[in-house]
Amino acid sequence: MVGIRFLSHTRQRLPTIYSMVTPRAKSAVSVIRVSGDKAQYVYRKLTRRDDVPRSRQACLRGLYNGDNELIDRALVLYFKSPGSFTGEDVVEFQVHGGRAVSESVLSAIGSLNNRDQDVEIRMADRGEFSRRSFLNGKADLTGLEGINTLINADTEAQRRAAMGSFTGKNKALFNRWRDIAIQNSAQLTAIIDFSEDSDFADEYTAVMAEVRQELMGLRTEIGNFIARVTKASIVENGINMTLLGAPNVGKSSLLNQIASDDISIVSDIPGTTRDIVSSIVNINGYKVNLFDTAGIRVDTTDPIEKMGIEKAFKRIGSSDICICVIDGTQPLPLNVLDLLKSSDLSGSEIIFVVNKIDIVDDSCKLSKIQQYIGNNLTGCKICFVSCLKSTGIDELVTVLTGKFKTLTQNEENEDPIIVSDRVKEILEKDVLYGIDQFLQIQDDMHDIVIATEHLRYVIDGIGKITGEVIGLEEVLDVVFSKFCVGK
Repeated sequence: MVGIRFLSHTRQRLPTIYSMVTPRAKSAVSVIRVSGDKAQYVYRKLTRRDDVPRSRQACLRGLYNGDNELIDRALVLYFKSPGSFTGEDVVEFQVHGGRAVSESVLSAIGSLNNRDQDVEIRMADRGEFSRRSFLNGKADLTGLEGINTLINADTEAQRRAAMGSFTGKNKALFNRWRDIAIQNSAQLTAIIDFSEDSDFADEYTAVMAEVRQELMGLRTEIGNFIARVTKASIVENGINMTLLGAPNVGKSSLLNQIASDDISIVSDIPGTTRDIVSSIVNINGYKVNLFDTAGIRVDTTDPIEKMGIEKAFKRIGSSDICICVIDGTQPLPLNVLDLLKSSDLSGSEIIFVVNKIDIVDDSCKLSKIQQYIGNNLTGCKICFVSCLKSTGIDELVTVLTGKFKTLTQNEENEDPIIVSDRVKEILEKDVLYGIDQFLQIQDDMHDIVIATEHLRYVIDGIGKITGEVIGLEEVLDVVFSKFCVGK
């Protein structure tokens, strides 16, 4: 295994930092973290005790301000360096969640700052605890970015997509890619260094073919990874889903059923929804941007209603899924279906939802609706529901969930992967660029130096992703471990 050097700066004593690590809102408990070489000092000053708790053992302590007034009784945890998140001494105070309590504790910690006595304590900057974790070798950049992504996950799909970075799975993958690039770079470097030996020159063509084959496989693997990352943008930003239909068919009622909230105005007056009503909902763990459009009446003379219909079809064109709602008690809205057939909806999956089935007096009517849609708009799923009775809603959600999976998974049914924009950009502009440039090199021994430089793009690019530096000597280590050079 090739050695690793983290991008750490020359070690110098950093100020002790502190901050709340829970939201600044009224709650049962608030947590305040202190990290640095003065963490024990802060503990002693606030608790008025000389003893320090055993590492990782909770204890109950009174916390006092500079006037020796009791602020609160807190559960205190001490983490001795390097066995903490930051790698430094860390103390965490779990206090009652009232804002006044938290502010008083923060103020008491801040008052201990005294540079004249070599006590430097300040509020932490954004992400500074994580920064110190990285600088102290406790975590790599992908893992820390994974934590941030996990914190920002609002849905189950987003949580699953963030786990690759959080658990270190992505880092292991990046390290394997880097090792492949280093091993192949080592083979080419050996030829450069020992090109005076005719045996090396004779083997160049065979070695280059072998390296090219491995790099082609690596490019395919990285390309598939990036495709899964691209799919994740749908998970992060939300699946766009539009409701369409004639007036008073129950579109707004259906939206409220799916969203479990009264988002749209529900009325018996046709054309109640004049503009697009949008909402963000969580459907079976997926973030969905729902759009309820104006009721479509082709023969309307109302200019405002016409404008709403135009907006509706523009919205459908940019949607991932379109739900066309039909009133099962009324004749088929052929004008709406004709508009759907004549519109460019190639990028949108259409699902027909037949509503009000609880008051349909002729079951044959539902069969005719299904037959007509099947004959004229092939490939469209049809669901039968009653928004009033909540009948068929669960089945509709199941159908939608299947569509969501299709939109977010690749051809191998693998879940999407969320990584930072930084990682995606490096993979595309450094790593893949280096591989593509290498693959364009002809089998000419005079180009071998250029070929190794392109591999350097790949190696350094992956190093930038994880925060690790790969130096030339590491490539040489691999060279000498594989060849008995004797020089």
